[in-house]
Amino acid sequence: MKFYAHWSHIPETEADWFEALVGLARFLRSPEGCPWDRAQSGASFAGFLREEAAELGEAFGADGNDAVAEEWGDTFFCLLATAAAAEAEGRFALRDALRATHDKMIRRHGHVFGEHVADTPDDVREVWNRIKNQEKGFGTQESAEADAD
Repeated sequence: MKFYAHWSHIPETEADWFEALVGLARFLRSPEGCPWDRAQSGASFAGFLREEAAELGEAFGADGNDAVAEEWGDTFFCLLATAAAAEAEGRFALRDALRATHDKMIRRHGHVFGEHVADTPDDVREVWNRIKNQEKGFGTQESAEADAD
């Protein structure tokens, strides 16, 4: 296997490949990388992300597993490229966004990691919205459902 400049070691595990893809997204923005990638902003990559996500949805509806895996990879890399551009713009650090997302998902799954009870998918949605209401300061469940994320 060829060794690339953005690798610290040859990837083997999921964590290694995640690190390699993050490194690639950042490397492509470097002076040794790609002029097109350097010219993109977080916002422009976000536009491409919408396109990639649509292609992923289409692959789930029409194509085989290889196409789904390919489109998932394209979507995932586009997310990482968006993060690399946003980091370069000073919007956020990927590590901080990953930590915040992890913590948010733990909180929002209060029926798994907390004291909430949810036995059905509808119960889960109710718990999710109740927790989201508290986090966002919404007054009603309906307002949280209107802004579900």
